[in-house]
Amino acid sequence: MQKELRPTRPQRRQVETMSTKPSQFDAFAIGTPVATIPMGMRILAIVLRALFIGALVAVTIRVSSPQSESFASVYETPGDLIRLTLGLAVCLWIVIHLFMLPRTAEGYRTWVYLGLVVAPLALVAAIVIW
Repeated sequence: MQKELRPTRPQRRQVETMSTKPSQFDAFAIGTPVATIPMGMRILAIVLRALFIGALVAVTIRVSSPQSESFASVYETPGDLIRLTLGLAVCLWIVIHLFMLPRTAEGYRTWVYLGLVVAPLALVAAIVIW
């Protein structure tokens, strides 16, 4: 006794259409497009973010530099070579993120609020450490 196998119909799914208009008009709504933020605030956020990331790179370079006198003597101590290699990798990763701008207005707004506090602190720390 064999059962007859019938092909089953695939389930139909509804496709949601994508729209360029934001679904919410609240200024603090998640996913607010970048176009809704004023140009001055966007520039301020980018500058504060760049200052913070630049200070972070400066601190990373200083901390990862070899303990000996010059870069030519890095190969004498394995610890210095490892420190320098990791420092360069971290600096590269940070610089790559420097060019990845926030995608939403909330990202820019966060960098303005956060940048007003952390950018001066990072610059002071970079000057003190250097």
